[in-house]
Amino acid sequence: MSAALLGAIAGLAALDAFNPATIVAVTLILLAAPRRPALTALVTVLGAATTVFAAGAALFLGAGAAAGAVDGVVQALRYLAFAAAGTALVVAGIRRLRTRSRRPIRLPAWFTPWTAFPFGALLTGADLPNAFPYFIAIKRLLDAGVSRAEGLLVLVGYAVIYCLPCLVLLVIGLLARERTGALLGRITARLSTGSIRASVPAAITLLLLGIAVGTLPLWALG
Repeated sequence: MSAALLGAIAGLAALDAFNPATIVAVTLILLAAPRRPALTALVTVLGAATTVFAAGAALFLGAGAAAGAVDGVVQALRYLAFAAAGTALVVAGIRRLRTRSRRPIRLPAWFTPWTAFPFGALLTGADLPNAFPYFIAIKRLLDAGVSRAEGLLVLVGYAVIYCLPCLVLLVIGLLARERTGALLGRITARLSTGSIRASVPAAITLLLLGIAVGTLPLWALG
């Protein structure tokens, strides 16, 4: 395997690493996890890394006979991801039709290190269909004709790089616990107090955006 190929895949992994879904999830866990936030965040990252490696291995090893099945799963995940995003926007639009008080930011009591792993895995799995650098990296591995062992090793490295921003965020939270706690506390206070005023224009905008996002895969097929 050439150094140029490794460098290109590492660059794609670094680009893919700035994933807002995973980073926001880890931030929220550090901010509002009911118990052991650092451990819960770490387990969430491990769940994300497992999905990145497992899905990549399935695509890499399944190229050929199982490619059609893998493509079907990826397509289904894409539909689910857009449908969920569209539904969330529609619900947000309906909620903007009335004034309401902000609720405190907290995670449910059942959210523990035991449930964090499947949460991280599912969250990342739902977002993978939009991770274009990920699929480009796997295609380059296939085009280069690397061995199975080399390909799987590269995918392990890809998963590690993918999770680096979240791990850095976690380390900062541990090393600067007081400052991080104070900063997150200010964010919590700002987002958990006051009220959100009703707005018909905002509600209409969110409703239209939700419908557009939810039906985007159907328009793309057409």
